[in-house]
Amino acid sequence: MFRHWFFAIAAVLVALIAVIAVFWPPVLWSLIIIAPLVLLGLYDSVQTRHTIRRNFPLIGHLRYLFESLRPEIQQYFIELNTDAYPIEREVRSLVYQRAKGELETQPFGTQHDVNAIGYEWVAHALVETQRLEHDPRVEIGTGRCAKPYSASHLNISAMSYGSLSPHAIEALSRGARMGNFAHNTGEGAISPYHLRGGGDLIWQIGTGYFGCRNSDGGFDDAVFSDNASQDHVRMIEIKLSQGAKPGHGGVLPGVKVNKEIAEIRGVPQGQTVVSPPRHSTFNSPKGLLEFVEKLREHSGGKPVGFKLCIGRRVELLGICKAIIETGMCPDFITVDGGEGGTGAAPLEFSNSVGMPARDAWAFAHNALVGAGLRDRVKIIASGKIMTGFHMIRAMALGADLCNSARGMMLALGCIQALRCNNDTCPTGVATQNKALYKGLVIEDKAPRVQRFHQATISSMLELLSAIGVDHPSRITPDLIFRRISEHRISTFEEAFEFLDPDVLVNNGPAPDLWRREWERANADSFAVAPA
Repeated sequence: MFRHWFFAIAAVLVALIAVIAVFWPPVLWSLIIIAPLVLLGLYDSVQTRHTIRRNFPLIGHLRYLFESLRPEIQQYFIELNTDAYPIEREVRSLVYQRAKGELETQPFGTQHDVNAIGYEWVAHALVETQRLEHDPRVEIGTGRCAKPYSASHLNISAMSYGSLSPHAIEALSRGARMGNFAHNTGEGAISPYHLRGGGDLIWQIGTGYFGCRNSDGGFDDAVFSDNASQDHVRMIEIKLSQGAKPGHGGVLPGVKVNKEIAEIRGVPQGQTVVSPPRHSTFNSPKGLLEFVEKLREHSGGKPVGFKLCIGRRVELLGICKAIIETGMCPDFITVDGGEGGTGAAPLEFSNSVGMPARDAWAFAHNALVGAGLRDRVKIIASGKIMTGFHMIRAMALGADLCNSARGMMLALGCIQALRCNNDTCPTGVATQNKALYKGLVIEDKAPRVQRFHQATISSMLELLSAIGVDHPSRITPDLIFRRISEHRISTFEEAFEFLDPDVLVNNGPAPDLWRREWERANADSFAVAPA
């Protein structure tokens, strides 16, 4: 056993130093280094929490050292440019280059295996199509809202102050103002850093009702009206669930609830704050729509929608039924993917809960089309949107516009260190440690966010011209191809099931599964009716 060897070596080493010290006393200075190591090894050998350290005193620490360095070693020395998870180096490099305004072309062809299952591409056209010079924008709430919003096709997805540092939030908001696109606040309420940046805000309201809650943790109409009336707030988003941890609430420990966060979120300072998994203000599709109408009224007529990661499909179909029955309608739906995002979450929730983004976008689009509601509700795609191709792929599956969280974080300087959840982000993006986030210079990072947005929109418009489409709204699923086997390819139109307009409400020839789930959907309850 190594620990027995350690005792023997330590005893011999100390005895040897003692003997040498008789003839040469300065050798005792070596004990400054050797003594602490011997004491640490002795402690390792008697402690009972770590078997490796107990069996291999002192040397066992190397295991923990190498493990802590593993992400960096993996990223810098082992990872390939096309390794895909969480985000491939090739895409990270592209975001950095676009954010910095550097050369972004690559030589010698693609590094992807174009014959591998899963490879995707978009079909170009020989017909000449005039390229759009500017983002054509998406009108949200027109005809329904007193204050509709003209949105960019790419915006900043939900990330709260608290999850991100104050410098990161302000840089994102300032970049959004410079580029004329929107910045989602996340459910942590509107902070001074959102307002200081001056960008258009989408105020997200989660189950904790931060920024609009009463002393009991419920929704407060008056507080909401005060905050929603601010000019920077352009839309309101009710968060039902998020892709990182759908169906999972959150806990903000009391030690993190300082005076500033307490004031921003409307919670007691120093007390642990719980965000429940579900809303207390409503518990049915009709209740959700009533809440949408209330927020639209109390915000002065600003567009209101909701965000969700799709779980039980009948729940979204129940919301569609409620829209038909009541006439009340959200202005937009943000559809997140169950594969997770910037939010820290339990592994099981990121890996195994919620519908993946592409399936979710297609399902939400189909549900609205089949219910005859598609022209009334905009769909915002959220989930790993970082390139022009990613945007076109999402729109081919039914999205009207896109949100990006991780792309915007990379534009800020995130290096994918995977330390978002332990407050040690080395780039100062996802931390509240002032010593770390003071290194994130807002004046430098805000233009990077703006340049990334501008270059990505430009890439999307250039691709549109290449594929012979004159407007993003005319992208169709037959334009995207995917390899499904060594010798077979499929378009998205063939791979995904697309419903005809009004087919669910008119008892048309809908697929059996859609017909069955439409019949089970309930406008008065999120509960699933028996099959």
